Amino acid sequence: MKIRSWLKEERKGKINLAKQYDVIIIGAGPGGMTAALYASRANLSVLILDRGVYGGQMNNTAEVENYPGFKSILGPDLAKKMYDSALQFDAQYAYGTVQSIDVSDEGLKTIRTDSDVFETNALIIATGSQYKKLGIPGEEKYSGRGVSYCAVCDGAFFRDRDVAVVGGGDSAIEEGSYLAQMVKNVNVIHRRDQLRAQKILQERAFQNSKINFTWNTIVIQIEGDGQKVTGVKIHNKKTGVDEVMPVSGVFIYIGLLPMTETVTHLGITDEQGWIITNDKMETSVPGIFAVGDVRKKDLRQIATAVGDGSVAGQEAFNYLESLKDIQRS
Repeated sequence: MKIRSWLKEERKGKINLAKQYDVIIIGAGPGGMTAALYASRANLSVLILDRGVYGGQMNNTAEVENYPGFKSILGPDLAKKMYDSALQFDAQYAYGTVQSIDVSDEGLKTIRTDSDVFETNALIIATGSQYKKLGIPGEEKYSGRGVSYCAVCDGAFFRDRDVAVVGGGDSAIEEGSYLAQMVKNVNVIHRRDQLRAQKILQERAFQNSKINFTWNTIVIQIEGDGQKVTGVKIHNKKTGVDEVMPVSGVFIYIGLLPMTETVTHLGITDEQGWIITNDKMETSVPGIFAVGDVRKKDLRQIATAVGDGSVAGQEAFNYLESLKDIQRS
């Protein structure tokens, strides 16, 4: 059953002008695009909705070297290859910020964006996650004026200057190593006495003479001259000493938050907001699936998102087939 866009039908005495698809996917990261590939290849009408450019956080990654099939590839280049692949079987792509998602008693999902209304029986949530903020004085004031969450986007503005990277996980160390190619010095500030990043990333960073480490320390304020960042005020948790580290830029990588504001009312998230699924990517609401970084899981990588997407695309097809069986019985 292939549902036509702009389908007009009489429903309970009212004309329905919603755009209808077999499968709607919210989010165009690696998980969402893979789900679109699998669902559209099964001859389903598929719409991918995203509020920005396709690729998600791949667009903020300078170099991907742990995705099978590529020894090394730029994040935006991998995003473009996935996008072209996702649309080869006539899946459609549309821009839109989702305002609400409602589920009828019959299981029909209605998605309202800032400009359109869509309906589907199978919904795949691939909205991903976003970087946490420190929540300290100066962070909001100097956002975009020295405070950044994306080294690939903003690193070139700090060429030959000193910068700070806050965090100790994979993202912090990967982006710190990227920044070291262009800035004068990278000062990694970490609240613990050892990193959480993968060992291979740690080894590269420790061997880089332009990367320095400040341990057992937190940033308590971002300072500036009113126009741009001039330094960070840091607090050593062991000595209790506060000091100001002069830097021109601050790159913050302290963890992720799920982007699930529009689905929490559906009862499919845990207390932190991560979506709970089974191994078929099914949530507790029939016909709603979740993939990628928005799921509650341990490893959030491009490869795992792609795996999630392939499962969800196939399971969406199976779900729609089960609805046909019910209708025939």
